[in-house]
Amino acid sequence: MPSSPPLDPRRDEHIDIVRVRHIRLRKMPRILVRSHKNPFTVADAETTRASNLIGSNTGNLVFSQVVFRLLSKPDTRLKTSGVAKYKPSRINAGFDHVVIPLANAFRPGYTDTLYSLTAVIEQLKVPVTVVGVGAQADLEGEQRAADQVDPATKRFVSAVLERSPSIGVRGEFTRNYLRGLGFGDEHVKVIGCPSMFMYGPDLRIERKVDALTAESPIAFNVSPYVHAMGPISLDHAARYPNLIYMGQNMQTLTMMLDGIYPGKHARMSKVGAPVTLNHPLIRENRVRFFLDPQTWFSHLAQYDFSFGTRIHGNIASLLAGTPAVLLAHDSRTLELADYHQIPHRVIDSLPDTPDAATLYAEADWSKLNDGHAARWGEFSDFLHQHDLTHVYDEGQDASRFDDKLAATEFPPPVETLMGLPPEDLYAMKRTIDEQREELQKAADERKALSRRMSSTPPTLQRRLKRKLRRILKR
Repeated sequence: MPSSPPLDPRRDEHIDIVRVRHIRLRKMPRILVRSHKNPFTVADAETTRASNLIGSNTGNLVFSQVVFRLLSKPDTRLKTSGVAKYKPSRINAGFDHVVIPLANAFRPGYTDTLYSLTAVIEQLKVPVTVVGVGAQADLEGEQRAADQVDPATKRFVSAVLERSPSIGVRGEFTRNYLRGLGFGDEHVKVIGCPSMFMYGPDLRIERKVDALTAESPIAFNVSPYVHAMGPISLDHAARYPNLIYMGQNMQTLTMMLDGIYPGKHARMSKVGAPVTLNHPLIRENRVRFFLDPQTWFSHLAQYDFSFGTRIHGNIASLLAGTPAVLLAHDSRTLELADYHQIPHRVIDSLPDTPDAATLYAEADWSKLNDGHAARWGEFSDFLHQHDLTHVYDEGQDASRFDDKLAATEFPPPVETLMGLPPEDLYAMKRTIDEQREELQKAADERKALSRRMSSTPPTLQRRLKRKLRRILKR
């Protein structure tokens, strides 16, 4: 028998390297983070809308991206996805931990999603950590449709607590709500919103100017359904020419792309909310819609002040180093402002003609600054209790995430057509005219072929039909 060729020692060395690499990869924690969009995914406005990559509101991207950043250690493998889209068997086989950042999930319009999440969680064999979840009620604490929300909430929280030591909630209102459903304080931890901990223990807000003037650059955020914001938007649009509205909800994005605010909005329009092309902020192209937190933060850093009803719109400003004041209009925004000591005014207590300059002059960010490190400590301890380490642990940092994000080129903010140069508008008109001419030409050719086919032999008819099909495929 012929002798076997000698083994190549380099082959054995390669096998050992592959084996060691495989072992290392298997030891790296594999974490699935629920998110509508991966922080490094680049998508234009039409793709964002078609796939709902903002979860109907860009504020969702802020807290999910912060969680992703905090967990982005070199020895951790992260993946983002909608948890309800995964088969439980795939999660059990492919991940060691599931982290679910949420907002005001305990509300009537979210029960179907809550049940879908619960159905998956109940089949998981890996730990599940929920951060930043909250209940929703009006400013008096009145919750709607409790007979629908309570059972969905109770089943969800029970499923989570079977796979983790506790659940992280937004504030005291949500803790009290869960206490009323029978969950003890030892299992319900108040940790605020993870978005406030983008920079770990470091966050300090200082005034950029002593006082606002009529020319000050101001970022303005609006929940269009809050009727008090209509008159405020009209008044400030007139008095502050450098005030820019930061749109967040999908309906506003649709209006900026198509010119029509979808759904019922007659009452919002009647009180002056920016939901039609006639609103001065829209008409004058004083609205921006950001598709990614990174570009949003960079833009907000240019302003002297931010205010409005959007909690994450104002948190985004704070993360950008811009002082912000929240106009609280329900329990979900109020409990976050209370916990993080974000300067706020209850919208029902505002004077008839509230003024941005007065809000700025009367705001005090010292409590936010002074208590932030301690609140971060509570959040960090919560993660550690769930066996989750983060980039602010000793010997760790967020440079890998930050460098990759800085190297990613995201699209600019969406603006209205009113902001386009005349040259671009005329170019669009020429394109439309050319397409209209091509369609008319194709229609004329089709009519001519149809007339010829009616008086031609069958063989020629078949040839003409083939030609007609080629025309229609243009």
